Amino acid sequence: MNLGTFVPGGASAPATEVEISVRCEELANCDLTSKSDPTCVLFVQRSNKPGDWAEFGRTEKIQDCLSPRWGKKFVMDYRFEERQLLKFAVYDIDSSSAKLDAHDFLGEAECSLGEIMAQQSKGFVRKLTKGGKIHVHAEELSSNKDLIHMKFDGQKLDNKDFFGKSDPYFEISRANESNDFSVVFRSEVIQNNLNPVWKQFTIEGRTLCNGDYDRTLKFDVFDKDNDGSHDLIGSFQTNLRKLLKGAGSENVYECINEKKRKKKGAKYKHSGLLVLKQIQIEPNPSFLEYIQGGLQVNFTVAIDFTGSNGRPSDPNSLHYRDPTGRPNQYVTAIQSVGEIIQDYDSDKQFPCLGFGARIPPTGEVSHEFFLTLDSSKPFCAGIEGILSSYYTSLNAVQLSGPTNFSPVINHVAKFAQVYQSDPTNYFVLLIITDGIITDFEETKSALVSASGLPLSVIIVGVGNEDFSEMELLDGDNGRLQSHGRVAQRDVVQFVELRKFVQGGGYGWNKELLAKNLLAEIPKQVCTWMKTNGFKPLTRN
Repeated sequence: MNLGTFVPGGASAPATEVEISVRCEELANCDLTSKSDPTCVLFVQRSNKPGDWAEFGRTEKIQDCLSPRWGKKFVMDYRFEERQLLKFAVYDIDSSSAKLDAHDFLGEAECSLGEIMAQQSKGFVRKLTKGGKIHVHAEELSSNKDLIHMKFDGQKLDNKDFFGKSDPYFEISRANESNDFSVVFRSEVIQNNLNPVWKQFTIEGRTLCNGDYDRTLKFDVFDKDNDGSHDLIGSFQTNLRKLLKGAGSENVYECINEKKRKKKGAKYKHSGLLVLKQIQIEPNPSFLEYIQGGLQVNFTVAIDFTGSNGRPSDPNSLHYRDPTGRPNQYVTAIQSVGEIIQDYDSDKQFPCLGFGARIPPTGEVSHEFFLTLDSSKPFCAGIEGILSSYYTSLNAVQLSGPTNFSPVINHVAKFAQVYQSDPTNYFVLLIITDGIITDFEETKSALVSASGLPLSVIIVGVGNEDFSEMELLDGDNGRLQSHGRVAQRDVVQFVELRKFVQGGGYGWNKELLAKNLLAEIPKQVCTWMKTNGFKPLTRN
């Protein structure tokens, strides 16, 4: 068990971070002219109420494959003292829609994380409800987050195609305790080439071998076929310790195809070579190291005051101020995120904005006004100050419209721009909204421009609107684009609040909401720092 960093005279609670790998066999086929394109979705149980599941994450989609080996992993905390119930559901992805009910369901399996951990020596296998099996491997992650940069070329690979040449790609898999292998990396495909030159790639050391330099790594080279039945060209095994010796004769590998060797006997030499051209290890500072170096996280809230929220005096309004003190959805989102973010801001003075309302004294529509309604006093003191100013605005403005995001994004981006060459400050904008964005193209353009700044944007959708358009802003399915420009990195995290209703429908699971909203912030901070060459500052 990982006990964390040793601090003499301190105290810590044991915590174990585990990585979960998934593969399936013999899935049901829901496509008529080809094979299913499966993705595995992991759900965690939110409460003791049966069927109360929250989505935790998704793997990548594997094209035309009924026995997929997904490369994307799930990383979660393992708590021995709790029964952590999980559900693995597999879907055939037929479109770009993020909604699971838009895709064919291929089956599911439920278990506890404890069951998975206990069966690692022999391998955890479950039958899926609609046929096929799911194999789950989990192991404790090492604390080593060093980045490994590698580049490989292929030479004289076997030709597997009758017309043209092979279209080669390679996979790296690491050995497991159960004598199985889990895929950790899959290269790009090089079309029609027996001497491919693959791009350099970067992988965390703990993903590649979990910090064990002697752990067996298996390389498989394939010829990609459009029908999903990729032909194996050849394989070999090595380890990171050997790879770190660098380019040279020791890291030129013969790709062996066992079927072909048995068929040809002594005449068989190999099916081509895989050659290591470059390898480098680079330290990968953590979010905590930047915080310890003095990084300030500056938190700004932007609240939707458009008319579609409903009159605040109406109990059905999303802005309703309940006499019993029960928080509305806007208050819940502010508290969930703010209570965590405020700990990383030393002065706890937060600028807070509203948009989509007619404001005093003239009644003009504004898409960028301070909640204090006083431009000379834009800051709110702590979470209580934010909520107080929110209620002040709610009583003084008239809800209107439309729903424009770009003004508040550009407002915060101006401040972030000042620190573009300074690693001491990072900005987080929380936008809480009930509806579909009116200025969608302008918002995309603003976010693409902001992707090069020390800025992250969290969007919380409240109410029951269709938020499918919001999913396009979240870069989980590819970098955001606008007018031919591509975002430098993913800066948006979107979450629907209704997914975090507690069992029974009363209240919200604020802890799970905060975890989902803030999960990507440390990664986004580290990506921005690394892209700009900033290392953690050393405090005197």
